[in-house]
Amino acid sequence: QVQLVESGGGLVQAGGSLRLSCTASGSWFSINVMAWYRQVSGKQRELVAAVFSGGSTNYADSVKGRFTISRDNANNIVYLQMNSLKVEDTAVYYCAADFVMHATHALSTSWGQGTQVTVSS
Repeated sequence: QVQLVESGGGLVQAGGSLRLSCTASGSWFSINVMAWYRQVSGKQRELVAAVFSGGSTNYADSVKGRFTISRDNANNIVYLQMNSLKVEDTAVYYCAADFVMHATHALSTSWGQGTQVTVSS
């Protein structure tokens, strides 16, 4: 299984920057995708950005040009650099990993506990 621990959330003024980190630990055959999602209370969780094992990335339209996802494969860390933050970026941000299990080679997904990002006007 993969355990994910996020850090880096907090309070920032609009226009500011934050960097989120997510460290994976445990045991796996491979991690195919690492991603960041966010959720506002009462709304569905939405994909913010994803990075695939080959290095390609995918972003929500609302964050393109402002957020950058990157992956440190050697240390099993995924980052989300968030620049030009807006009030509407306020949410709980969750890290997720799609991975292949060692013994069975079954696919599974793990989630972090979430970190609050609050952007003030």
